[in-house]
Amino acid sequence: MAGKKNARSEPAAAPATTATSTPSAKAPLTPTKNPIPIPTPAQPKAVAAQGGWAQVFQNLYDYYLSETPQRTKLLDVFLLFLVLVGALQFLYCILAGNYPFNAFLSGFCGTVGQFVLTISLRIQTTEANKADFPKVSPERAFADYVVCSLILHFFCVNFIN
Repeated sequence: MAGKKNARSEPAAAPATTATSTPSAKAPLTPTKNPIPIPTPAQPKAVAAQGGWAQVFQNLYDYYLSETPQRTKLLDVFLLFLVLVGALQFLYCILAGNYPFNAFLSGFCGTVGQFVLTISLRIQTTEANKADFPKVSPERAFADYVVCSLILHFFCVNFIN
């Protein structure tokens, strides 16, 4: 029986390639551990983003309608109303002028202040935040909201002159 050849004893002969042998000769490719992935053609970004964002907003809207209590939805509608009123006041000030500047400032600050107080009420009465406000009941939060709103409007009316 012929003995097996040991790979270590005989050096492997490399293929002889020269620049003059063939112009289209390429070096042999060696396998790598982590091959580079070849990107696959996908949808254009505009089409993918449009469908993706629409689905994201639809999911958010559906979740909001199904999981949000009616009281919180009412606060959110009031917050939207306050944003619209503040934007209209600011737009009126830009277009028509701000001759009674105290009146504009009082109205705009009252709108922003009421928005901040309503956000505070929404945070305190949300079920997910019960751990952050263990000693504040929803009734107490609403009473604080009413008292602070009265104080805010008292200062706004006095600032108008």
